Amino acid sequence: MPSSDFERSLQVKQSPADCWGVLTDVERIAGWVSVVGEVEELEHLQSYTAVLVDQFGPFKLKADLDISVTALDEGTSIAFRAKGQDRQVKTSIIVDGDLSLEESEAGTTIHVKGRWNVIGTVATMGSGTIRKKADAIMEEFFAAAETELNQ
Repeated sequence: MPSSDFERSLQVKQSPADCWGVLTDVERIAGWVSVVGEVEELEHLQSYTAVLVDQFGPFKLKADLDISVTALDEGTSIAFRAKGQDRQVKTSIIVDGDLSLEESEAGTTIHVKGRWNVIGTVATMGSGTIRKKADAIMEEFFAAAETELNQ
């Protein structure tokens, strides 16, 4: 079962309150990552659904994700679990993540950390291939966050 921890921080100019407003607008930030679509907010800061669509070698993955907030400190930090499955490709994905904001002299430091797991057919591609894909997704997210929150 390929899995990996991830952790990254980003310094931006916006205040923590402004960052919080952007980073908890799930439909907005879903647009920052090309593999995420069909986002629906079921209950603000509690539960969401989304579809993850990507190509892994010969496998076309389309996983329906249920996303739930597992911990919340309004304006400061949020933890979540995204869990889903592509039944056709027989692959399950679980992502546990934490996002926190820390005020700094220059604005805000955004900290993101967590762990992803892939189980099933796509896992046969190997952890290195999946890690590269996950790193590319993180890079896409942080590049968009840096652009948007440094205006």
